[in-house]
Amino acid sequence: MAATVYAAATSSSSLAATAIRTTRCSALPYLPPRRSFQSFPVVSFKQVSEPRRFSTGPIRASSSEESSVDAGELFTDLKEKWDAVENKSTVLLYGGGAVVAVWLASIVVGAINSVPLLPKIMELVGLGYTGWFVYRYLLFKSSRKELATDIEDLKKKIAGSE
Repeated sequence: MAATVYAAATSSSSLAATAIRTTRCSALPYLPPRRSFQSFPVVSFKQVSEPRRFSTGPIRASSSEESSVDAGELFTDLKEKWDAVENKSTVLLYGGGAVVAVWLASIVVGAINSVPLLPKIMELVGLGYTGWFVYRYLLFKSSRKELATDIEDLKKKIAGSE
């Protein structure tokens, strides 16, 4: 008899807890309790094999003295170059114009991105142009040489040494 009373008391207390739980979150569906981690099979480290890492060649470490840049030296170089500029207002104007151009470009890209089909079409155009560029300039050795000479000519035009 005592066992029956105890079972009834525990079942009524669990029903009360369930009723409290459902009345608090009545809009949410009932979820079963989570399983404990002990019910999952335990996998030993011997069963899991590490992925193989293939090296493409020997790796050479460079010393920190060769690759480190001194901040003071960098600032002095920049100061010397800035002092060597004759038309500082033009440089500032071009720099400000570049910042405004990047800002406007981001606004235009955001507007294009909000049109439903246009981003996917632009992706396809970009993929097509990338494929054409690879075929035209990177696939064959002679075209790679042509691209390198075109880049060198452009560098000379920009630097003004031509």
